[in-house]
Amino acid sequence: MANHPPSHYLDIGQQGEDLVTQWLQSTGWLILHRRFSCRWGEIDIIAQYQGGEGGKRGQGGQGGQGRQHSALITQHSTLAFVEVKTRSSGNWDAGGRDAITPQKQAKLWRTAEMFLNQYPENAEYPCRFDVAIVGYQQISKLKTQITSTQDAVFSASIGDYKFFLEEYIPAAFDL
Repeated sequence: MANHPPSHYLDIGQQGEDLVTQWLQSTGWLILHRRFSCRWGEIDIIAQYQGGEGGKRGQGGQGGQGRQHSALITQHSTLAFVEVKTRSSGNWDAGGRDAITPQKQAKLWRTAEMFLNQYPENAEYPCRFDVAIVGYQQISKLKTQITSTQDAVFSASIGDYKFFLEEYIPAAFDL
């Protein structure tokens, strides 16, 4: 196994986040922020889904109509704080699942609160914490190893690597 420079791992993580961002956008999510950071930590992706009739932003209208429209948007919209874990096969932490400890969850919760304080227009939306598990392999190794990318939710080849969204877990944890 090759020893990669530390910058290699950052690039791999960013590619995993890019894959999840593409998938979220393809399924109707609007990406509000990438790598939001504050003193508590970082949130990889912050996305908003606007489902149903109320999700379409239209003309607010006059008087009570604007308030009704705003209530519809809130009722049908969701804000997701997405933690992305990108791992190669055979890693030590179950594809990143074991890395989301109660301490990590608390940091994400505090970071999300900071985001909502900084962007109060998003504070009215129901919020949840999602986890995306992304796997990757070098393309040259795909031919020699048995890899089940057919079960992947979404996949893409980037450079010398194949990335695949193995699992997307909505509302993965609650504090």
